[in-house]
Amino acid sequence: MNRLPIVAGNWKMHKSIAEARALVEGLKPRIAGLAGVEVVVCPPYTAIAAVREAAAGSGIALGAQDVFWKEKGAYTSQVAPGMLVDAGCRYVIIGHSENRGRFGVPEPEMTEALCRWFGETDESVNAKTKAALAAGLVPIVCVGETLEDRRAGRTDAVIAAQVERGLAGLSAGQVAGLVVAYEPVWAIGTGETCDTPEADRVCGVIRGVLAAGFGDGAAGSARIQYGGSVKPGNARELFSQPHIDGGLVGGASLESDSFAQIVRAAVP
Repeated sequence: MNRLPIVAGNWKMHKSIAEARALVEGLKPRIAGLAGVEVVVCPPYTAIAAVREAAAGSGIALGAQDVFWKEKGAYTSQVAPGMLVDAGCRYVIIGHSENRGRFGVPEPEMTEALCRWFGETDESVNAKTKAALAAGLVPIVCVGETLEDRRAGRTDAVIAAQVERGLAGLSAGQVAGLVVAYEPVWAIGTGETCDTPEADRVCGVIRGVLAAGFGDGAAGSARIQYGGSVKPGNARELFSQPHIDGGLVGGASLESDSFAQIVRAAVP
């Protein structure tokens, strides 16, 4: 089945409003007229309005980096799905590994940049995904194993459990339209990349879990990204694999030229 590749830039806690606007202005001419790939940028909340304005008419879609599952209420610091839609977002990242784990207790092998401080669980991922879909957003649901999981041979079991719990209760139609991002935790921000055959194998495991839970049609339509130190030098090889439908890009999305090269690598 032909799936439109999708490359999303996760800017994390980077870029002022002026810098965000400049990045998009630099990106637009580098990908102008490009067909066969969907491009998404996910700035910090503070820059969403500026990026929306800068990206207008370019075909670049706007995404957010997280969302809460309530539409309104006394939830200080949280952002509701409807607020993101109102701000112009089409996509939202949910369950990024930097948000998963026990609150305030980073895993021993993680650097400060990867400490999982925010207590995200499969259950909160599920609640956020359902709320995002109800509001008309497209979730980019992140899954991934730690280095400890991989060394212990638990990769497939961990990934399967995250997919099953994170998407529990969804319909086949909803699953067909969402994006799953495989992000091995040990490869995020470290410069390490899961080797291409293994990245594709795990993405195939994800597709198999989707097929078992929601049917072959949904599994064949859902797009699966690879994320974890994606760079211009490795993007084309990664994106050429049968189960990898683009990338969730971190550091390399913070510079317009490198991100444009990665986007171009996704064009079939």
